[in-house]
Amino acid sequence: MIRVLLVDDHPVVRDGLRGMLQAEPDLAVVGEAGAGDEAVVAAAAARPDVILMDLRMPGLDGAGATARILATQPAVRIVVLTTYETDADILRAVEAGACGYLLKDATRADLAAAVRAASRGETVLAPTVADRLARETRRRAAPPILSAREVEVLSLVAQGRTNADIGRALHISEATVKTHLLRTFTKLDVADRTAAVTTAMSLGLL
Repeated sequence: MIRVLLVDDHPVVRDGLRGMLQAEPDLAVVGEAGAGDEAVVAAAAARPDVILMDLRMPGLDGAGATARILATQPAVRIVVLTTYETDADILRAVEAGACGYLLKDATRADLAAAVRAASRGETVLAPTVADRLARETRRRAAPPILSAREVEVLSLVAQGRTNADIGRALHISEATVKTHLLRTFTKLDVADRTAAVTTAMSLGLL
């Protein structure tokens, strides 16, 4: 019997999950929690095999609760179950130690299969999440390379300069400045000047 702890701040969601899982002969719901802090306490009391963890909750969120639980119970398997699939949310959950990331539109069969796989030590990811995680892993493994001129342009953008100001400072046309910025946006996979600057800084390119 696989022991499961449910963590979600919406009681109706927990009710639905409990009904889905308890219909399976090899799965048993041994506890519930409606917040991250409650999850830490419930995990210590119930000693589950698998935890289905909501990501966004009041107070301590799912990623924070995951990290705290695994610090004292490293053998427990935590699968994030959420409506959110942004890159930042996925990475926070995985970096906290979650072994899986599923979306709440999963079917009962998919959910049960994921719990069983997690209990066996396998990683379980929704297909869209797996794609996003793979892209982010590739991006981190091979940081983009900006040309010297692109770095110069972006450094001036970071100072709040306009395209016209940058053109005068570097003795190039405003159209050329725009071309350098567009190439930089593509390399950094961003859509605007602010994101380009913050991403370049986070990658150590500025």
